[in-house]
Amino acid sequence: MTNPVITPAGDPAEPQTPAVADTTTAASGSASRTLSLPQPLAWFVRRWKGNPLFSTGFALVVMVVVQSIVLAYQAPDLATWLTKLPQNWINILRNNASIGIISLGMTLVIITGGIDLAVGSTLVAVGAIVMLMIDTGSAGILTSIGITGPVAYAIAILVGAAAGFLLGELTGLLVTKGKLPPFIATLGTMAILRSVTQYLMTGRTPRVPVEFTQIANLTIGGQYLMQIIYWLVLAVIVWFISKKTVFGRQVIAVGSNPRAALLSGVNVQAVKRRVYVLLGVLVSFAAVLQVARIGSMDYANAGSGYEMDAISAVVVGGTSMAGGRGTIIGTVFGALIIGVMNNLLNIMGVPPLLREAFKGAIVIGAVLLQKNEG
Repeated sequence: MTNPVITPAGDPAEPQTPAVADTTTAASGSASRTLSLPQPLAWFVRRWKGNPLFSTGFALVVMVVVQSIVLAYQAPDLATWLTKLPQNWINILRNNASIGIISLGMTLVIITGGIDLAVGSTLVAVGAIVMLMIDTGSAGILTSIGITGPVAYAIAILVGAAAGFLLGELTGLLVTKGKLPPFIATLGTMAILRSVTQYLMTGRTPRVPVEFTQIANLTIGGQYLMQIIYWLVLAVIVWFISKKTVFGRQVIAVGSNPRAALLSGVNVQAVKRRVYVLLGVLVSFAAVLQVARIGSMDYANAGSGYEMDAISAVVVGGTSMAGGRGTIIGTVFGALIIGVMNNLLNIMGVPPLLREAFKGAIVIGAVLLQKNEG
């Protein structure tokens, strides 16, 4: 039987243990108050760490605000700024449409744990094929057999898409059947495709029909919007594939855990081949737009650095380089961030040779943030 605690008259009996607990609680409460963040800031931190799409979208908003402020500072009056801002955005979207299209396919490749360094060389090779098909000179393949006009353009685009398909399949086979690391496989094809294209096109100057250039240069309301429209349409299609189809779910499964996906009945090798094929087809569309926009192609330099730009857009958009995580919407945001950054650096007069340094820093920062989140 427990003896009662005797206390002086007028003082209520208080057990000692709760008193110690109160002291501890008070101390911990003080520490908690010292370490806790304000509720709005805590919410922001949770969203930033837990939702890559939120962090990418917020970064894009910040860059757009900074860009708008810089443009406002340079504009002589409000009317000029209001006119210049939308035109500037149309230029950004148009200039980055090809990279944006390529980055859609690169997203799925990286989600599976792969990478493709040959997208720029593939673009050059497919572009050369398309130009040879529609060349209005005597050396034009379709012209020589009497096929011209829209029919010739449609055939050329289909042949270009088939070439992109086959080159993507080749890369997929090297990775899956040849067991080559994606970096090595695509590094090799990057050099082969550009070198062979330059050799075969030496001395050739295909003439692109003016009508064909309307594919990219047709104006809507006085603005060159066609490339932007193609990008948005393809983004919706690839988003649907990634989110609403069995193949899209298999891509995530293969990137997250290939062995578990295999044991679940997923044909891992087929999925990896298909993402490279899809990327090859998307690169072929970008090549068609490149040819249509410019009317020619510099085989030595066209597409140079596109692999870096596409990978940057994908990584900045929140796709994990380790695979298993990524979104098409995030990649579109990432491409816009890269485009706005390049535009902002240009407006601010940063030398072109230094702009790649900023791009590299953004990629490194994005990967470091991914590691911290993991």
